[in-house]
Amino acid sequence: MQLREVRSEDLDYFFEHQQDPEANLMAAFAPRNPQDRGVFDYHWSRLLEDPATRVRTIEQDGQVAGAVVVSGIGTEPELSFWTSRDYWGQGITTSAVDALLKAFTERPLRAHVPADNIGSQKILTRRGFSVVGEDKTFSNARSEVVTELVMQLG
Repeated sequence: MQLREVRSEDLDYFFEHQQDPEANLMAAFAPRNPQDRGVFDYHWSRLLEDPATRVRTIEQDGQVAGAVVVSGIGTEPELSFWTSRDYWGQGITTSAVDALLKAFTERPLRAHVPADNIGSQKILTRRGFSVVGEDKTFSNARSEVVTELVMQLG
């Protein structure tokens, strides 16, 4: 696994990953219409152009496996990640989060995780994140209000 700068061609893979209904349910927070490429491109252009956001592509064996993001730097930085379901259960997301945490040392660092997303909670807990609160928010992917845990490192 390696983290690298995002290339324009990576966006096609990120968009493809976003089409997976099971992954959307797990993440809970997908756009209203995951198939809308215009909304996707707008979202990613804002992330990539924001100097206060760090985005890295997760690459495994030469393939785009996902992305890790730290946004809100300077206010309350927040970690998020998305890995294609093809790579779940292989330790790739864990390795990517470890690499990002090594490169990005500003603390505290937060993450919001659906309360039923045990895999993401394990990754964060094993890295020292702890639950500091809960939010209720509407999930487009699930068409319902979900509870998400607010987790913090440092």
